Amino acid sequence: MRPFLAGARDTIPMLVGAAPFGLIFGTLAIGTGLSVWLTLGLSALVFAGSSQFVAVSLMGSGAALPVIWLTTFVVNLRHALYSATLLPYARALPARWRWGLAFWLTDETFAVVENQLRHRSSLQDGAHYWLGSSLAMYFNWQFWTLAGVLLGQGVPGLATLGLDFAMVATFAAIVALQLRERPMLFAAVVAGAVALLARALPYKLGLMLAAAAGVGAGLLAETWLRHDELPKPKGAP
Repeated sequence: MRPFLAGARDTIPMLVGAAPFGLIFGTLAIGTGLSVWLTLGLSALVFAGSSQFVAVSLMGSGAALPVIWLTTFVVNLRHALYSATLLPYARALPARWRWGLAFWLTDETFAVVENQLRHRSSLQDGAHYWLGSSLAMYFNWQFWTLAGVLLGQGVPGLATLGLDFAMVATFAAIVALQLRERPMLFAAVVAGAVALLARALPYKLGLMLAAAAGVGAGLLAETWLRHDELPKPKGAP
């Protein structure tokens, strides 16, 4: 129980940052014309804030279902990288654990859990820590989505009050935890530059290019770093 509570506790800063994000999603979804149950269902069954925002935006513009599916799939591709990073910690867990933890994996939980698990020796304790962080984020997201739904019609201008800045602050906090290593820093700089240059591409394709460029840059930087750390033969420059 103690690792579980520790995971939830360490995720509190992320919960605070995600709260306005969930509130705005609920408000925008209702404003776009989605029903209450469809809005709540998106948060309960999809549980991916960025993809939910993109999906609602595309639904509001009348996009075809294949476009919505492809775009949200691309936006969520980063979760494959998260899973690959956490695989060494999850490989020995029972399937019921892996399925649940995979579903609840988010940007915020990844940042908290990956940072913690790198310093833990007990996988079982790490799994309970991971679960605590995951469930804290999940129920926090459901609560604030519901709050946004309830406030959506009562306060129509809620989404224009600047609360969406919380999304930027939350993701900045996530990235900051990873920038202490040079490959991560290089990947972030390259991905940010590509995202800025490709921001005008339709269907959020700039995100896909930025993700691919960031991954490639990070792998390249890590390869260079490992090569520099290899012992050189005597007499080599």
